[in-house]
Amino acid sequence: MITKTLPMFYDRAKIEVKAGKGGNGCVSFRREKNVAKGGPDGGDGGDGGAVILTASNRLRDLSDFQRQRLFRAENGRQGEGARRHGRSGEDLIVEVPPGTQVFGSDGVLQADLVAEGQRFVAAKGGEGGRGNAHFATSTRRTPRFAELGLEGEGREYRLELKLLADAGLLGFPNAGKSSLLRRVSHARPKVADYPFTTTSPMLGTVEDPDTRDQFIIADIPGLLEGASSGVGLGDRFLKHLERTGLLFHVVDVNGYYDREPLENFKVINHELAGFSRELASRPQLVALNKIDTVTPEATAAVSGLLAREIEKRCRNGDPAFAWLREEADGDPDRVDGASAVFPVSAATGSGLKSLLRRGFALIVQLWEENRSDMTETPAGRTVYRPGADDSWEVSYDGERFRVQGEVI
Repeated sequence: MITKTLPMFYDRAKIEVKAGKGGNGCVSFRREKNVAKGGPDGGDGGDGGAVILTASNRLRDLSDFQRQRLFRAENGRQGEGARRHGRSGEDLIVEVPPGTQVFGSDGVLQADLVAEGQRFVAAKGGEGGRGNAHFATSTRRTPRFAELGLEGEGREYRLELKLLADAGLLGFPNAGKSSLLRRVSHARPKVADYPFTTTSPMLGTVEDPDTRDQFIIADIPGLLEGASSGVGLGDRFLKHLERTGLLFHVVDVNGYYDREPLENFKVINHELAGFSRELASRPQLVALNKIDTVTPEATAAVSGLLAREIEKRCRNGDPAFAWLREEADGDPDRVDGASAVFPVSAATGSGLKSLLRRGFALIVQLWEENRSDMTETPAGRTVYRPGADDSWEVSYDGERFRVQGEVI
């Protein structure tokens, strides 16, 4: 029997890059008929090619870097006589998926490539050496030396991918996140009646049937208690939600094993806060899933408990539900937690239209807020950090100061 293996999702990789060496300068003298002493005419060597990382929507994860880890750019060509300069080496363009963070060997963030076309020079090519034509002076007519080309940079980097999505699905295993993603988008994640069916993050596109607007939603594997500290790889999964604007918190109306739905809700929010205060502040909508498996009375009882918990959190200043206070014109007595809880069934589609309509409204609001925040700082900017090698030092020998270092 032939079985089909699903491709793995890779969100981490280590690579080594080596820029091209600069070509050597040429030692040459002009030799022509009737020109007795033509003088030096050695050409310059070409510069070595650089290794450049660029964000490309063609890629979805870092699986390409599991097969190839070493990337070399082309060397520059050597200079020639008659002042012919060597050709520069071609730059090597290495594509990475948008959302890739580039860390140096010292663990310092070097670049954050979040938008199509963003570039980061991972290794600069060596400069070509000058030919002997540059070194002729009034007292040195026949220089018999030229410069050697410089070596290109060689560096090691760690790549980490954080998915870019407008919204994210989170919850305990087997809460129905993948089923919900299949129902509302064209994504086809694996669905089965057992925990941890989803083993890697997945993206789907959701379309508003009224406005035809679209947003990207990310489904991550189920979380466990202790996820923020790495239990069940939870810390690696949670990072994929750091770039989402809205969180759909999927809660199984039946609970997870021996824990009630309300406790599940509290545990997941506790893990969010333990992982990142910023992530815990994302606006939340609660999708109370699998209502087709219980009575309407049981659904109403669980919805009421969740609504009261959300109201309490909102009045205590929980930023995840601050939008409820905004809708109530800032009056905490008018906060309605029920408007954040949506009983749904991913199996039948019941309640999903209301959930998505509210989700679209909040996402559009977040788009507008982000657009106003980006009036001075363009979106998708590249973040650069100085590396450990960018250092220099000054020494004094009694007569002169000497400044040296790679950055100089």
